[in-house]
Amino acid sequence: MSHSRTLSAAEIPSERLLLRRALRANDREAFVELSTDPDVQSYLGGPRPRSEVEQRFEQVLAGSGEARPGNYAIADRATDRFLGTLMLAHRPSDDAGRAGEELELGYVLRRSAWGAGLAFEAATAALRAAAGELPGQPVVLVTQTANERSMKLAARLGFRPVRTFEEYGAAQALCTAPLSLWSS
Repeated sequence: MSHSRTLSAAEIPSERLLLRRALRANDREAFVELSTDPDVQSYLGGPRPRSEVEQRFEQVLAGSGEARPGNYAIADRATDRFLGTLMLAHRPSDDAGRAGEELELGYVLRRSAWGAGLAFEAATAALRAAAGELPGQPVVLVTQTANERSMKLAARLGFRPVRTFEEYGAAQALCTAPLSLWSS
């Protein structure tokens, strides 16, 4: 299987959300908030320095940042307000048990978007699009075992833990699901 194949859709709509590949200039403050909020980043290595986040945002906006196929901005469908990010892309093989053939799902939402089912909606929309475009691909999700909200969401999406491992100084759960779960 080709490691470069990922979703080709520039936009993926759902009932309340629009997953879009492009960051926009008016996403800046919300993007900075997402990356510097200690609560949002508590299971993701901690908040990043504002200057680093702003520099990264400028690089991505200018197109000079590293191309990241499968990365989407999660926006409110009615207002286009930036709510978070979603990644559904191939990851290189590593020592943590990820072989590189599977797609990896990751998501993070601004704290103001928590508790409304938006992560579930965004992930489901992306996984349905992938099921139609990349049938047969295995999908993995990695989260800290201490992140109870993420573990519950993974289970709700249909992912099952297959093993745990230590990374970044914390226990991580590797969860898998067949992409066929989201086939129409």
